[in-house]
Amino acid sequence: MPHIINLPKIEDERGNLTFIEEENHIPFKIKRVYWIYDVPGGQKRGGHAFKEQQEFIVALSGSFDVVIDDGKQKQTFPLNRSYYGLYIPNGLWREMNNFSTNSLALVLSSTEFSEDDYIRDYAAFLKYVQQ
Repeated sequence: MPHIINLPKIEDERGNLTFIEEENHIPFKIKRVYWIYDVPGGQKRGGHAFKEQQEFIVALSGSFDVVIDDGKQKQTFPLNRSYYGLYIPNGLWREMNNFSTNSLALVLSSTEFSEDDYIRDYAAFLKYVQQ
Protein backbone atom coordinates (compact mmCIF):
# COMPACT_ATOMS: atom_id res chain seq x y z
CA MET A 1 0.00 0.00 0.00
CA PRO A 2 1.16 3.58 -0.57
CA HIS A 3 2.29 5.27 2.61
CA ILE A 4 4.23 8.21 3.98
CA ILE A 5 7.80 7.47 5.05
CA ASN A 6 9.50 9.85 7.47
CA LEU A 7 13.13 10.54 6.67
CA PRO A 8 15.96 11.42 9.04
CA LYS A 9 15.95 15.10 9.95
CA ILE A 10 19.12 16.52 11.44
CA GLU A 11 18.35 19.93 12.89
CA ASP A 12 21.04 22.57 13.24
CA GLU A 13 20.96 26.32 13.78
CA ARG A 14 22.77 26.61 10.42
CA GLY A 15 19.94 24.75 8.65
CA ASN A 16 18.47 21.27 8.55
CA LEU A 17 19.66 18.22 6.64
CA THR A 18 17.66 15.21 5.43
CA PHE A 19 18.87 12.23 3.43
CA ILE A 20 17.58 9.05 1.76
CA GLU A 21 19.37 5.71 1.64
CA GLU A 22 18.19 3.08 -0.82
CA GLU A 23 16.93 -0.19 0.68
CA ASN A 24 17.09 1.47 4.11
CA HIS A 25 14.67 4.40 4.15
CA ILE A 26 12.92 3.27 0.98
CA PRO A 27 12.22 -0.37 0.08
CA PHE A 28 14.00 -0.48 -3.28
CA LYS A 29 17.29 0.16 -5.04
CA ILE A 30 17.30 3.51 -6.85
CA LYS A 31 17.72 3.14 -10.62
CA ARG A 32 16.57 6.61 -11.71
CA VAL A 33 16.04 10.05 -10.20
CA TYR A 34 14.02 12.84 -11.78
CA TRP A 35 12.32 16.02 -10.64
CA ILE A 36 9.24 17.96 -11.66
CA TYR A 37 9.21 21.76 -11.51
CA ASP A 38 7.73 24.89 -13.10
CA VAL A 39 4.28 23.28 -13.26
CA PRO A 40 1.79 25.97 -14.39
CA GLY A 41 -1.15 26.66 -12.08
CA GLY A 42 -4.01 24.21 -12.52
CA GLN A 43 -1.94 21.61 -14.37
CA LYS A 44 -1.70 17.94 -13.40
CA ARG A 45 1.22 15.55 -13.76
CA GLY A 46 1.20 11.76 -13.83
CA GLY A 47 -2.06 10.23 -14.95
CA HIS A 48 -0.62 6.75 -15.36
CA ALA A 49 0.32 3.54 -13.57
CA PHE A 50 3.41 1.36 -13.70
CA LYS A 51 3.47 -2.41 -14.05
CA GLU A 52 6.87 -2.78 -12.31
CA GLN A 53 8.20 0.59 -11.20
CA GLN A 54 7.98 1.67 -7.57
CA GLU A 55 8.42 5.33 -6.67
CA PHE A 56 9.22 7.56 -3.73
CA ILE A 57 8.13 11.20 -4.08
CA VAL A 58 9.32 14.10 -1.92
CA ALA A 59 8.22 17.75 -2.03
CA LEU A 60 11.64 19.39 -1.82
CA SER A 61 10.03 22.81 -2.11
CA GLY A 62 6.44 24.03 -2.04
CA SER A 63 3.52 21.64 -1.97
CA PHE A 64 1.35 19.40 -4.12
CA ASP A 65 -1.06 16.50 -3.75
CA VAL A 66 -0.54 12.95 -4.98
CA VAL A 67 -3.78 11.08 -5.70
CA ILE A 68 -3.43 7.29 -5.67
CA ASP A 69 -6.11 5.08 -7.23
CA ASP A 70 -6.16 1.28 -6.87
CA GLY A 71 -9.12 0.90 -9.24
CA LYS A 72 -11.65 0.83 -6.39
CA GLN A 73 -10.87 3.85 -4.25
CA LYS A 74 -8.77 7.00 -4.34
CA GLN A 75 -6.51 8.32 -1.63
CA THR A 76 -4.96 11.81 -1.56
CA PHE A 77 -1.56 12.44 0.04
CA PRO A 78 -0.61 16.10 0.51
CA LEU A 79 3.16 16.54 0.32
CA ASN A 80 4.61 19.77 1.71
CA ARG A 81 7.74 18.98 3.74
CA SER A 82 11.18 17.86 2.59
CA TYR A 83 11.70 15.39 5.48
CA TYR A 84 9.07 12.85 4.42
CA GLY A 85 7.81 11.38 1.19
CA LEU A 86 5.28 9.05 -0.35
CA TYR A 87 6.16 5.48 -1.25
CA ILE A 88 4.08 4.21 -4.19
CA PRO A 89 4.19 0.50 -5.05
CA ASN A 90 3.70 -0.65 -8.63
CA GLY A 91 0.24 -1.30 -10.06
CA LEU A 92 -1.42 1.91 -8.82
CA TRP A 93 -2.72 4.87 -10.82
CA ARG A 94 -1.18 8.16 -9.73
CA GLU A 95 -1.80 11.85 -10.42
CA MET A 96 -0.10 14.91 -9.02
CA ASN A 97 -2.04 18.18 -8.72
CA ASN A 98 -2.48 21.39 -6.72
CA PHE A 99 1.13 22.45 -7.26
CA SER A 100 2.08 25.60 -5.36
CA THR A 101 4.24 28.29 -6.94
CA ASN A 102 7.90 27.22 -7.18
CA SER A 103 7.19 23.68 -6.02
CA LEU A 104 9.80 21.01 -6.69
CA ALA A 105 8.99 17.29 -6.66
CA LEU A 106 11.83 14.80 -6.38
CA VAL A 107 10.99 11.30 -7.65
CA LEU A 108 13.14 8.24 -6.96
CA SER A 109 12.39 5.26 -9.18
CA SER A 110 13.11 1.55 -8.83
CA THR A 111 13.55 1.09 -12.60
CA GLU A 112 15.18 2.71 -15.55
CA PHE A 113 12.78 4.35 -18.01
CA SER A 114 10.76 1.92 -20.11
CA GLU A 115 7.70 3.02 -22.06
CA ASP A 116 6.46 -0.59 -21.92
CA ASP A 117 6.10 -0.30 -18.12
CA TYR A 118 3.53 2.51 -18.37
CA ILE A 119 -0.24 2.12 -18.39
CA ARG A 120 -1.42 5.49 -19.71
CA ASP A 121 -5.08 4.70 -20.40
CA TYR A 122 -7.37 4.57 -17.34
CA ALA A 123 -9.71 1.95 -18.87
CA ALA A 124 -6.68 -0.26 -19.61
CA PHE A 125 -5.54 0.26 -16.01
CA LEU A 126 -8.90 -0.93 -14.67
CA LYS A 127 -8.64 -4.08 -16.81
CA TYR A 128 -5.07 -4.58 -15.59
CA VAL A 129 -6.00 -4.45 -11.89
CA GLN A 130 -8.92 -6.83 -12.39
CA GLN A 131 -6.56 -9.51 -13.72
